[in-house]
Amino acid sequence: MPYHWLAVTLAALRGVEPYEVLQALGSDRRLPVSAVGLGPKVLGIFARTGAGRPLVVTVRRGDGFDWWILGARDMTDDEFATFEAWEANQ
Repeated sequence: MPYHWLAVTLAALRGVEPYEVLQALGSDRRLPVSAVGLGPKVLGIFARTGAGRPLVVTVRRGDGFDWWILGARDMTDDEFATFEAWEANQ
């Protein structure tokens, strides 16, 4: 799946490096979660970086198989618990 950056997304990243976002999106274990209130074309992707850092990356569907990266942040404690439970069942 091709992922694309918006310039504004790169400029707005705080505390998360672009390479970490791409590592999370390239992870074998990704849990897509509907982004509540943002429409059917927006997903939160729960995944870990190569170093194991748990992130939520928000993406929006583009044309075909393309996705636009809208933002990234660390998981909350509740999100991390959900993700760990999901990982345990994989």
